[in-house]
Amino acid sequence: MKEFFGKIATNFTNLGHTVAENVVFVLTFIGIIAALFLIAVALEKIAQRRQGVKEKIFTTRKMAMVGMFSALATILMLIEIPLFFAPSFYKLDFSELPILIGTFAFGPAAGVMMEFLKIVLKLFVKGTSTAFVGELANFAVGCSLVLTASVIYSFKKTKKGALAACLIGTAVLTVFGTAFNAVYLLPTFAKMYNMPLEGLLAMGSAVNPLVKEGSILSFVAVCVAPLNLIKGLANSIIVLLVYKPLSPVLKGEVKRAKRREVASENA
Repeated sequence: MKEFFGKIATNFTNLGHTVAENVVFVLTFIGIIAALFLIAVALEKIAQRRQGVKEKIFTTRKMAMVGMFSALATILMLIEIPLFFAPSFYKLDFSELPILIGTFAFGPAAGVMMEFLKIVLKLFVKGTSTAFVGELANFAVGCSLVLTASVIYSFKKTKKGALAACLIGTAVLTVFGTAFNAVYLLPTFAKMYNMPLEGLLAMGSAVNPLVKEGSILSFVAVCVAPLNLIKGLANSIIVLLVYKPLSPVLKGEVKRAKRREVASENA
């Protein structure tokens, strides 16, 4: 236990130095988080008006559940599964699973908040080896799934709505995540590690013969896109299977039903 908290303290110190060295990037990251959160709040309020619902975006119960799901997501984020068709720096994780369940239950704003808290907790537990670039990528790509799916589900809370939300969310995740890697992430990593972009692409062609030499488009098409598609579909299938049974518990409807039952018996 002492070693664990010692590691946390070390990571905290290192984070401080990294933040100081990358102030502009960190401020940009915070700006992106704030913008996505405000968008999520606005869309959630619009969905509530459409459905004639008046409900606080965040309640004490919601915040407690957001904290719990964020912690679960952090644990799952640390469990990474390598894939045979992509280089070793791309791995599959299921950190979006608890967040997708939580955002279906508590709305888009809660989903963005959970993505943010997941990244913060991960930084304290493991630190960063990419000067926050990898964390920004994880947050942005995660939000592309969670925000899209939760907004669609907020407007149509039915089985068909949930299915459509997951399928469209997976499509957005795949397209956005692939484009984001090609346009921003891969060039940024190459610059950060002071190596030519071709060096990263060669790592892809070494494990996947479908990657054409020096072609970033073929790299993201056969390495990144399948990873995002698998991640989106796997998380979506599990959510569709477990969300409905979990929903009453998550929203406290079971406890409210028991209280009503007791009250009626005592009346």
